[in-house]
Amino acid sequence: MSTTEILFFLLSALAVFSAIMVLVSKNPVHSVLWLIAVFFAISGHYILLNAQFLAIVNLIVYAGAIMVLFLFVIMLMNLNAETEPQKHIWMKFAGAISGGCFLLMLVSLTRQAVEMGGRNAISGGNIGLIKNLGKALFSDYVVPFEITSVLFLSAMVGAVVIGKK
Repeated sequence: MSTTEILFFLLSALAVFSAIMVLVSKNPVHSVLWLIAVFFAISGHYILLNAQFLAIVNLIVYAGAIMVLFLFVIMLMNLNAETEPQKHIWMKFAGAISGGCFLLMLVSLTRQAVEMGGRNAISGGNIGLIKNLGKALFSDYVVPFEITSVLFLSAMVGAVVIGKK
């Protein structure tokens, strides 16, 4: 068994365990922290797939920005067990049915992926590198890239102007 396979199984176990802990945790803040662990494991999978840019963007955008916003919203809502409404038995039954359907779909997709095997393997190891992305952005797509940066700059100026009022 190679190092890559060992890392894959460790990251997969971490992702599955953390995802289960997101669902099982009674405290919503702990659920958000476990979700951040899931995002770290997914970023590790991206690195194993030689997609470093996706790994860094996943960490910055999801684990960094969005999870901080989730954490602030949860802390501002001040969720208590007493204020949570009790769920009807039919809602629990519908959740169990939809979860079972989702599990069947995942098992079916896993079987299809095993049958396909390595038929669609990517040739070459340079796909997903940041160097290639940078070359493409600053040669083929330089005009849309610069237009997007001006759009972001105008959005920031607009946010500052609205925030001052």
